[in-house]
Amino acid sequence: MSMSKEQKQFIRKKRNQKILVVFIQLFLVIFFLGMWEYSANKKIINPFIFSSPSRILECIVTTYQSGDLILHIFTTFYETILAFVIGISLGFIIAIILYEFPLIAKIVEPFLTMLNSLPKVALGPMIIIWTGANTKSIIVMALLINLIVSILNIYNGFLGTDANRLKLMKTFQTSKSQTLFYLVIPSSKNTIVSSLKLNISMTLIGVIMGEFLVSKKGIGYLIIYGTQVFNLNIVMSGILILVVMSFLLYECVSLFEKKVNHHKK
Repeated sequence: MSMSKEQKQFIRKKRNQKILVVFIQLFLVIFFLGMWEYSANKKIINPFIFSSPSRILECIVTTYQSGDLILHIFTTFYETILAFVIGISLGFIIAIILYEFPLIAKIVEPFLTMLNSLPKVALGPMIIIWTGANTKSIIVMALLINLIVSILNIYNGFLGTDANRLKLMKTFQTSKSQTLFYLVIPSSKNTIVSSLKLNISMTLIGVIMGEFLVSKKGIGYLIIYGTQVFNLNIVMSGILILVVMSFLLYECVSLFEKKVNHHKK
């Protein structure tokens, strides 16, 4: 089926707009880095405190050549993926339990809200005592941050299922499990995917917080080490790596979202 002239113009306009957006984004990044480098070289800003793109790049290359950079990146990536999978799995299961048993939901929901508002870093010393100064405490810290958010988001998504469709399912005398798996969960796909996007960011935050407290490897440790030796190049390098890592993890979830939406269509 051939496209009309209007359709071709619309597609061309959308493509040109996308190219323009990407071009402007790249220009802003390059302009920012250029101004940062220029300001550091001309001593407009203190290069010892604010570093510079060239110094950061040199620091990353040096750390990579020493063999430590890959270890730090892999450690943080592994801990993030592990905590993410555990958090989203437990969150999904607990959300189903709360949806299927409203009485339990009424009892538990206020406590979940209170725990969600609690600054998790305040529990850091207790987590270290309970689990030890190891990877377990980092995973627990990440779970404290991402799990409750996942439960509340997915559960509220279940509650937002169309009431008329639920009535229709009751009319056909479907079981609770059939209603759950054939209506409630499919209707909440967008909410679940949104929860994944939020969860991956919260998990990375939790992992870095945990590495700040106990880790001897990972990007969080790299940043803390740079602070302790007052080497801001290492600190800025760690932050830059975290930005890139966060972007890549988010893009992976976005790719999953596109596949879900394509399958839905």
